[in-house]
Amino acid sequence: MAQRTIAETIVAVRGGGDVATGTIQKLVHVGFKVVILETAQPLMIRRTVALGSAVVAKKATVEGITAVLTTAKNLEKVWANDQVPVIIDPEGVSLYKIKPQVLIDAILAKKNLGTNRTMAPITIALGPGFEAPTDVSAAVETMRGHNLGRLIFKGTPLADTGIPGVIAGRSFERVIHAPVSGVVHYVHQIGDQVNQGETLFYIGATPIPSPLSGTLRGLIAEGTTVEVGLKVSDVDPRPNVDCHCISDKARAIGGGVLEAVLMLGHQQRLF
Repeated sequence: MAQRTIAETIVAVRGGGDVATGTIQKLVHVGFKVVILETAQPLMIRRTVALGSAVVAKKATVEGITAVLTTAKNLEKVWANDQVPVIIDPEGVSLYKIKPQVLIDAILAKKNLGTNRTMAPITIALGPGFEAPTDVSAAVETMRGHNLGRLIFKGTPLADTGIPGVIAGRSFERVIHAPVSGVVHYVHQIGDQVNQGETLFYIGATPIPSPLSGTLRGLIAEGTTVEVGLKVSDVDPRPNVDCHCISDKARAIGGGVLEAVLMLGHQQRLF
């Protein structure tokens, strides 16, 4: 007999970026109690579809799901309001208090930043850097293509190629990495239509031009201190792209995660 219902089951998600949000949406819709563990200065760029942006804005809403910045002691209050709590805990030190039944690593660092199978009865990781079942119960493929969202119970997801996905024939040129270190100051906002060569934002006193014309789809939070080489923005070459809707990729990965959670939960009779 199951130990608890889905509504009583806690799922901790490390990372609250755009891909993680696709997973969080699926889990919330099914009825799990989800808590997001984020860093004090999140570096996600597609912030309008990232619930972890609540760290900076205190509250974030994506497709009707609202996340609020709080502390570990207030989780039940947030869940009672049908919201998703976000706590600042990049190392996962609060997990021993939260005692989640499921732990999902959705940091997408392309390496393991400390997630292990002792953190919860079910552990799931997104993307490369993890081996199942050694590091986690299951891993989920994040590479676009035939296997996107596929569950891996023995082995590892495909290695990172370092090549951004192709959109309208553009790949490397649509992604902006910081050419200098400094603090980010906006000229444009996510969703703006921009022209090639137009200044999108500044890093310190250095203007950062748009690499192509299209929709400014991703932009790191204003006031963030960045280092040389950090991914700070991306421009979609297509005009008028919806920047407030979870992507097809994030939804596919989220579906894979939900499948893994339900499958492993059933096997272990957790819920």
